[in-house]
Amino acid sequence: MAESDPLLDGKMEIPLPMFTAAIPSARGRNPQAIAHRGYKAAYPENTMGAFKGAVDVGAHAIETDIHLSKDGVVVLSHDATLKRCFGEDKKIVDCDWSYLKTLRTLQKPHEPMPRLKDLLEYLAEPGLEDVWVLLDIKVPWPSLAEPLKNDRINRWAKLDNHAEDVFRLMAATLADTKPSRPWKQRILLGCWAAKHLPLCTKYLPGYSITHIGFSITYARQFLKVPGAGFNMLQKIMVGPFGNAFLRDVKTAKRSIFVWTVNEEDWMKWSIRKEVDGVITDDPKKFLEVCDTYQGEEIHLSFAAWPALVWMNALAVLFSVLFRYRYGFKIPAVPPAKTILGR
Repeated sequence: MAESDPLLDGKMEIPLPMFTAAIPSARGRNPQAIAHRGYKAAYPENTMGAFKGAVDVGAHAIETDIHLSKDGVVVLSHDATLKRCFGEDKKIVDCDWSYLKTLRTLQKPHEPMPRLKDLLEYLAEPGLEDVWVLLDIKVPWPSLAEPLKNDRINRWAKLDNHAEDVFRLMAATLADTKPSRPWKQRILLGCWAAKHLPLCTKYLPGYSITHIGFSITYARQFLKVPGAGFNMLQKIMVGPFGNAFLRDVKTAKRSIFVWTVNEEDWMKWSIRKEVDGVITDDPKKFLEVCDTYQGEEIHLSFAAWPALVWMNALAVLFSVLFRYRYGFKIPAVPPAKTILGR
């Protein structure tokens, strides 16, 4: 996809998802509990056990990660490699599904890697119609040394072709699995790079989209994209720049989530800010905090600030690399019709 390609066709419709909004409560609005890679705190991540465990404790949504096998099967894994979770020093994209399905997680109870199809078939069961899914669509990233390598144009073209395959095969999987409630009302597409938005609308028209990011500056440009929501690294949302961005997102009537929130104080911070969703390894703990938090002000400890500064410094570094690979500026977006997702 060339950098000069239009970001969006003016005829395309991007739905504002109604299913992602914060939930009214006696105190105000509570963020939805979005289970990070399933119930990661209690089960091997991105497994059917983790997904079912999240639903069992009352999570409103499941966040999971998309990769492709060598033979084009859409599988659920955060990492592009098998080393950390399965102990095999191989890339997922280099392995056929016939091999991947034989693997078991290093973490007990040693579960297999699921396909997107497996998760969808589970969520199509009666009684689970209100559980929705945030798909973090993984595409290969360049290394920190990428700008120094030769022939990067051909390598980047290969990455773009791979991204096209990801969206095409994901759309085919969704089309092949029939739910009782349409997937367009339950699936949120997580898009990191603006240049992939046309792939969302080409292969999955009518699906809602959220930008996943760690740079407020880059994310602000998605306010030009009608209907796009935001899923931001929580630590970069602390302070005046985060407050201003949060205010502007709410003014634009977009949804906003924060990731990944596991500490109780940060959970309370997220509730106080009235974000729409909190992505957490422990949805059970977050729901308990929602039930007990009375809205008192959160005071950050002195020890918390060095970690915030370090996280923001890393975000700046990776933002530069990300922009080098995917473009430094989102092109102006032609007027597009925004519809309510019902």
